[in-house]
Amino acid sequence: MLTKKQFELLTFINRRLNESGVSPSFDEMKEALNLRSKSGIHRLITGLEERGFIRRLPHRARALEVLRLPEQVSAKDTGRQPSETTGKRFTPNVIEGHFAGPLAGAATGQDIRAVPLPLYGKIAAGTPIEALRDESAAIDVPLSLLGKGEHYALEIEGDSMVEAGIQDGDTVIIQRCDTAENGTIVVALVDEQEATLKRLRRKGGSIALEPANAAYETRIFGPERVKVQGRLVGLLRRY
Repeated sequence: MLTKKQFELLTFINRRLNESGVSPSFDEMKEALNLRSKSGIHRLITGLEERGFIRRLPHRARALEVLRLPEQVSAKDTGRQPSETTGKRFTPNVIEGHFAGPLAGAATGQDIRAVPLPLYGKIAAGTPIEALRDESAAIDVPLSLLGKGEHYALEIEGDSMVEAGIQDGDTVIIQRCDTAENGTIVVALVDEQEATLKRLRRKGGSIALEPANAAYETRIFGPERVKVQGRLVGLLRRY
């Protein structure tokens, strides 16, 4: 799931690449999306990169490559014929049942009872959790995965947490909370508009959101800009 601004930026970049072969500048992107600052463009590009829609080419100024497009993008948006549009989605069909630590009960069959959790959609960066709420979507989760409190599930899109064992397409189980210990993997809301799954690090008066992939940068914010919306307590994987 892309936000409206992410979708607009992706199609704008793709259109410009098809027309001229050159990525638009940050100023051009800012003007096209009617944003006030380049920091907003940087945040949108980071979200698109984490979700695997674009990549930044090293050692080249203004160098972006579109890797895939959302399925709903039309030929008009892409500048290509419909048959040329890429972006096939992986469709897993086998559930992995081997979990470690608190997930072991589900693997050994100690507690096979399941409870439905709301499945709030896909997360990498770019959408507040509350905006993802869809009470019609749910997933059955073994009771042994859950502790006290309220929980919800999210689908992971992107590879920014692969070194923590969280892969693109995984479903993570989140315990809703508004605070977490240093080093915890959390759902963090940035500037009231961008939700992302990252490791939380507090450094002095700042908060760092740390990816688990060397290809992505750690982002540092003032404490008033980041709100914890939950912490990771479990993971489900399909193949």
